[in-house]
Amino acid sequence: MKIKAVNADQGLPIMEHFFTIQGEGTYSGRAAYFVRLAGCDIGCVWCDVKESWDSELHPILGIDYLVSEIEKTTVDFVVITGGEPALYDLTFLIKKLKILKIDVAIETSGCYELKGIVDWYCFSPKKFKAPCKEAYQLANELKIVINHASDIAWAEKHAEKVKPSCKLYLQPEWSKSDSLLPLIIEFVKSNNKWRISLQTHKFMHIP
Repeated sequence: MKIKAVNADQGLPIMEHFFTIQGEGTYSGRAAYFVRLAGCDIGCVWCDVKESWDSELHPILGIDYLVSEIEKTTVDFVVITGGEPALYDLTFLIKKLKILKIDVAIETSGCYELKGIVDWYCFSPKKFKAPCKEAYQLANELKIVINHASDIAWAEKHAEKVKPSCKLYLQPEWSKSDSLLPLIIEFVKSNNKWRISLQTHKFMHIP
C-alpha cells in the first residue's frame, strides 16, 4: 500500500472520476460526480476497491483538468472518496469547486485530519486503524459498515462520540447482506436514532 507524495495544488493521484448517482447514506439518489483518490493504508478486508490502495499505480491528474471535467456536467454535488482521501491536502480542489457553487462531500475513515472545508463529512470508522478526534467533531454522517453482528455494538460506541445532529447509518457489508440485513432491520426498529444505508448503486448496476 504505497502512498505517493504529491504537490496537491497542482494535482492528485486519481483512480477514477465519473458522473453518477450517489448510492449510499444521506444523499442516496442524488446526482453526484465521484472523485476517487488513490492511496489507502487502512486495509479493510472487505474493501471493494482494493485497487485504489497503491497510489503509485494511478496517475496524477491536474486540479484544473479535473475541475474542467466536472464542469462539463450539470452536477452540483461532488463526492471525494478513496482510497483514503484525507491523506491529501484537498484545499485547492475544494476551493475551485466552491467557486462553481458545487457542494462538496468527503467519505473518509477519519484517520487523518482534513485539509480543506467540505459541506458534508461522511465518517466511516474502521477497526483496522483508530480515527482522530476531529472526525467525531466534523461528522455530519456516521456510516458504519456491518461485517459481523458484533459490529452493531461497536457502532453504538462511535455514535456516543459524535454531535447530536450527526445522522447515523448502519450499512451491511455487500457480500453478507442476506444474513446481516435482517439483524440490522430489527435493531433499527428498536433504535430510532439509526437508519439503514444500502448500496443502491449496486442494485441500479451503476458505478
